[in-house]
Amino acid sequence: QVQLVESGGGLVQAGGSLRLSCTASGTSFSVSDMAWYRQAPGKQRESVAAATSGGSTNYADSVKGRFTISRDNAKNTVYLQMNSLKPEDTAVYYCRLSRRYLEVWGQGTLVTVSS
Repeated sequence: QVQLVESGGGLVQAGGSLRLSCTASGTSFSVSDMAWYRQAPGKQRESVAAATSGGSTNYADSVKGRFTISRDNAKNTVYLQMNSLKPEDTAVYYCRLSRRYLEVWGQGTLVTVSS
């Protein structure tokens, strides 16, 4: 059974930083593409950042220069370092693992940025 477990969310003041972690089990992490999404109250889920199995990364325009995605294949973990946080970054953040014929989502972790 494939499982993703996220951690690292919480309450932070605007301008602060948080690091989210997502650890996978039950699957071949190194050959999987990983991504972070978020969903704010009343809004659709949106892509934040992605890190492919080949090492490429990409970011939503709204987080470029502030967020960094990285992965540690030895630990089956993907991270999202979030700096210079803004109130509009407040959302539930979800981790997603994908590869051919497989897509798995984590349970989400809440990030709240106060002004």
